[in-house]
Amino acid sequence: MGTIRKDFKFKKIKNFLNATEINLLKDYCKIRHRINIDSKDTHVATLDTAFYGDPIMEALMLSKKTLVEKEVGLELLPTYTYWRLYTINATLEKHVDRESCEISITTMIDSDVKSNWPIYIDKVPVNIDVGDAIVYLGCEVEHWRDKLTSDYQTQVFMHYVNKNGDNKDFFKDKRRLYGQPQVIK
Repeated sequence: MGTIRKDFKFKKIKNFLNATEINLLKDYCKIRHRINIDSKDTHVATLDTAFYGDPIMEALMLSKKTLVEKEVGLELLPTYTYWRLYTINATLEKHVDRESCEISITTMIDSDVKSNWPIYIDKVPVNIDVGDAIVYLGCEVEHWRDKLTSDYQTQVFMHYVNKNGDNKDFFKDKRRLYGQPQVIK
């Protein structure tokens, strides 16, 4: 494994999650959303639920590392996860990610409708179905979502850095352990 192709921006991965993972995560996220404990994220709408470094999502990130490495052709270090249950009228503002998100994955866990809310990556709208993922260069390509018009959609974002790259110091997002809160800089 060496360097990522110069022309690589993003890639869709069908069936990134298997049926067992999907069912477990759907139930887990719905339960967390219902009780909505410890969600203090000021970047999300009031009805949305979002969690940084959730232990089950961090375990998922670790278990998918080898698959992601094969997709991008790099040795990776996992940094952190962030999952969000978006509710009607939610958006994802246009942005590029910080250093911990060199290689990013977005995966649809659940939705009340089939694949009708694209993520725009480098101005290209990309739809995915439950269990599918998109791997993209989070620090390099602008990405966003327009307003959600259905009731909800749940996504998990998993982030990695190149083990031999400039951002390798962001391993574990500079935390001591996975599942810990984000380190305040």
